[in-house]
Amino acid sequence: MSETFAFTPENKALADRIIARYPVGRQASAVLPLLDLAQRQIGGWLPRAAMDYVAQVLDMAPIRVYEVATFYSMFNLKPVGRHLVQVCRTTPCWLRGSDKLTETCRRKLGIGLGETTADGAFTLVEVECLGACANAPMVQINDEYYEDLDPGRMEKLLSALARGERPTAGSQTGRQGSAPEGGPTTLVGER
Repeated sequence: MSETFAFTPENKALADRIIARYPVGRQASAVLPLLDLAQRQIGGWLPRAAMDYVAQVLDMAPIRVYEVATFYSMFNLKPVGRHLVQVCRTTPCWLRGSDKLTETCRRKLGIGLGETTADGAFTLVEVECLGACANAPMVQINDEYYEDLDPGRMEKLLSALARGERPTAGSQTGRQGSAPEGGPTTLVGER
């Protein structure tokens, strides 16, 4: 990785529009979206040069940017695979089998937590709540949520991604939103 970083002209224009959303003197409030923009430009991670650049653009002390980047799990401080598989391990997902999803990923991908496959296709991590507790267990892969998983569905999902397919995000059982399994149970008839 290069020791320098700068936004592409397109991303610089987008960064300027993002910064303009905040009051004068409060441009530091744009740190999250600018770090996300930098991470996407690089391909999924934030080298120090990118964080330093964001600090310069926002007229912030670099340490303040590092604090933000190290606090949020959405920022990666080392390279990741093309498919960043984030298994939710918070209580609702854990109670519904997220440990089995992690084990399925380990076995199928041949890697451990925090590791990337040799071909650079997959990185596996566990994260805290991804916010789809009613549809647990679930994973986030890049920007997509895959919910209502079990080991078999997880394996099919990984296989599809490995083949270059883009599986449909959301519930993998076909349920709508966070409706109860089996469909509605109240207010289903006329009064």
